[in-house]
Amino acid sequence: KPLSGFEIDSITYDETRYVNAHIDYKTRAAGGPFIEHLSRLPGYPQGVYKDFNGDGVIELTDDNLHEIKIVVKDPYDNTSTLEFSVKRGSRNADPVKPQAVSYKQEQEFHPSFVNIFESDNLQLIIDPEDLYDSVKFIHSTKPAISAMAFSEMHSCLSGLVPIHGGITVKIKADRDISVELQDRMLIKRSGGDKTEVVKAKKDGTFYSARFRSFGNFELIADNIPPTLTSSFKENANLSRSSLIVITPKDNNEEIKNFRAELDGHWLRFTNDKGRSFIYKFDEMCGKGSHALKISIQDEAGNPTEKIYLFTR
Repeated sequence: KPLSGFEIDSITYDETRYVNAHIDYKTRAAGGPFIEHLSRLPGYPQGVYKDFNGDGVIELTDDNLHEIKIVVKDPYDNTSTLEFSVKRGSRNADPVKPQAVSYKQEQEFHPSFVNIFESDNLQLIIDPEDLYDSVKFIHSTKPAISAMAFSEMHSCLSGLVPIHGGITVKIKADRDISVELQDRMLIKRSGGDKTEVVKAKKDGTFYSARFRSFGNFELIADNIPPTLTSSFKENANLSRSSLIVITPKDNNEEIKNFRAELDGHWLRFTNDKGRSFIYKFDEMCGKGSHALKISIQDEAGNPTEKIYLFTR
């Protein structure tokens, strides 16, 4: 009897992030291959799956031998079939003892529910649609690594557990924050070799931000403006150049706003999510002397502005 299956014939833009529920996310995020689930995770809507008989989970209630067949087809109906037998066995009589984990608190998180974790200095909120499967949430703390940290580092699971929409992270500062820094607060997330920062909003005694992954979180201040470098020297003659390259740099590697004005008029630069912003000369920049003003802001709101003079 058919149990379950999936058919991928069309996926809308709004559904694309659900690929994280269709694959073994932990294996892929750790650098492994794409492994596709044959059955739908509890927090994944019907989507590409078809449930013929149950939810796709095979429960063995007897000691008989059961035959299983998996059929895979490509768009041209080329077919491969895998057949094997399974039988219920006894559990390992001497299971491996789990290693001790140091934590302050742990609890179960479940899909389709509002999941909330609260401690004295941390609050974490997950909306019902943002978990694909149940997970044991473990929270621990360790000393912060950032020089401008205003909290401990809060470890909340890892980036190997997928989140669909986002999680709300709220952290309480462990010391007073000066008036000058209150609008320059960020929450920094780290996991593996990746880091990101998000502007933190004051929420009572906590600072709040949204993230799309679990990991290590700390509250930091950033009052250091970003810097700018260009591909040409001041008052350069660019008549033989084909483009201008502007490269902003920030201590937290996050540029939020970039604006260019040529002689008082907005000028389009391309970025394509790279570090540098590029303008290829066109009819917007004719012959003669020009003033190029570049204005940038980092995630904390620190501004930098610079005017470059050149001739064309």
